Amino acid sequence: MSASLSDSTIAIVKSTGPALRQHGVAITTAMYARLFQDAEVKKMFDQAAQVSGEQPKRLAAAILGYAENIDKLGALDGAVARMVARHVQTGVKPEHYPKVAAALLPAIREVLGEQVATDTVLDAWAEAYQFLADILIAKEKDAYQAAA
Repeated sequence: MSASLSDSTIAIVKSTGPALRQHGVAITTAMYARLFQDAEVKKMFDQAAQVSGEQPKRLAAAILGYAENIDKLGALDGAVARMVARHVQTGVKPEHYPKVAAALLPAIREVLGEQVATDTVLDAWAEAYQFLADILIAKEKDAYQAAA
């Protein structure tokens, strides 16, 4: 796990905020369509929240919050704690995170297009995603151990 994100990654991710604000739900909807091709992963999600659009909206808001606060992650402590609790409740494991990345990054490019979601932007988001995933995995490990 990297101790911190590079300044360039932080700047690039923050710069995507306006696009995420405008297209976030489209990105998360496309991401879930990709992710749910894995039936085992799909079973982990409340499908009613998918049908209503609530889950894609929540995730879009979380992604936007991360982009806007990536340089001040302490502002996300409450959101991270809620995500950890939900992930532990639904059985999220470290091996699920690469599956989400493999669905999210192409969805960003699909929705925003190659002119906006360049390789540089996707590389920055891949680094930022892994950084957050590492934080969540560590906190989830502690939560699973505490619950055992």
